[in-house]
Amino acid sequence: MENLRSENYHRGVAMEGVKFASEMANTNRRALSDIKNIIGGPHQHLAVSKRGLSEKPAAAVNAKDQSGFAGHRPVTRKFAATLASQPTTAHLAPIGSERQKRNAETAFHTPADMESTKMADDNDIPLPMLSEMDEAMSSELKDIEMEDIEETAPDIDSCDTGNSLAVVEYVDEIYRFYRRTEGSSCVPTNYMSSQTDINEKMRGILIDWLIEVHYKLELLEETLFLTVNIIDRFLASENVARKKLQLVGVTAMLLACKYEEVSVPVVEDLILICDRAYTRADILEMERRIVNTLKFNMSVPTPYCFMRRFLKAAQAEKKLELLSFFMIELSLVEYEMLKFCPSMLAAAAIYTAQCTINGFRSWNKCCELHTKYLEEQLMDCSKMMVELHQRAAHGKLTGVHRKYSTFRYGCAAKSEPATFLLDARA
Repeated sequence: MENLRSENYHRGVAMEGVKFASEMANTNRRALSDIKNIIGGPHQHLAVSKRGLSEKPAAAVNAKDQSGFAGHRPVTRKFAATLASQPTTAHLAPIGSERQKRNAETAFHTPADMESTKMADDNDIPLPMLSEMDEAMSSELKDIEMEDIEETAPDIDSCDTGNSLAVVEYVDEIYRFYRRTEGSSCVPTNYMSSQTDINEKMRGILIDWLIEVHYKLELLEETLFLTVNIIDRFLASENVARKKLQLVGVTAMLLACKYEEVSVPVVEDLILICDRAYTRADILEMERRIVNTLKFNMSVPTPYCFMRRFLKAAQAEKKLELLSFFMIELSLVEYEMLKFCPSMLAAAAIYTAQCTINGFRSWNKCCELHTKYLEEQLMDCSKMMVELHQRAAHGKLTGVHRKYSTFRYGCAAKSEPATFLLDARA
């Protein structure tokens, strides 16, 4: 009995702190988990365990360039260059051993002491420079996004939203079509070599005369450009006698008027302009010959089509507009300018006019994006226009200079040529 009593006594002492199921069911308390109050563990069970950077072996640290904390992002060449360009920060010292030491010292402190120790620990632990890391990564992401996104041209049509004639909804598609098809309006730059009775000078004399006729009849600008285009395309395909060259010119203007003008000059007026050198039958016969040679294709992009769009992109005032048209009409007379496509001529004329007015090289980003031409690409054409401007008032072909010396055209021809472009390198 004494042995049984002694055994029960020791069992009762051993189970004294254990609650039975019936008692545990009547309370909201739960059993405490391991608080891990061992030396080297967290100094209190409610503290958040802060993990420092894992210590690497000395050999691994020396093998790599310690360029700072790079997060979880793979170190690409661009990202490495971005990190290298930023101020280097001090490397983080190993904190694991120091923290274990502090935890060992505060393992059995009072709650108040532990709280103060926790606050001190938070201030002492050197944390990574998160703001600098975020700034570096966001900067790198912006660079990547800018590479992926193609630069778009600024909107220049918002002011014409209410204008149905501006066709804002598909104007960009129209000019993309013009750029694709402008080659159809170009002619070989050596087509005069196939002509037996006329040459480049005769062509220049004809066009200079037609510019004066166009001015006196007060026709639309697009009519002049289409007239010259019809002449060049016809001469590039047909051999023409010298005495018929003026007939080709007036007939081409008649066709252009029928295509562009609201009020078309009558044939009798053109006969008088030619000093009755040709009859009505001659003009109608040449008209039939031209349209058949060109296969009735009058819808071609001329420099005028691009001039209007590019002037809008340049936010041109009247002075710039008149000077630009002066430059490009000088180019119509010159046979050598046929080597440039219509969009190039239009962009170079506006660029040369801007340089003439401003006195320095001027070509902004908006013009570059809408014309699709860099300043360097325009330089050869622009230099030739400056040379044409220099000699516009001299020689026999002065029709364009006289036209743009009037007040109606703002005396644009009297502007000083941008000779500094002749010394510029492309």
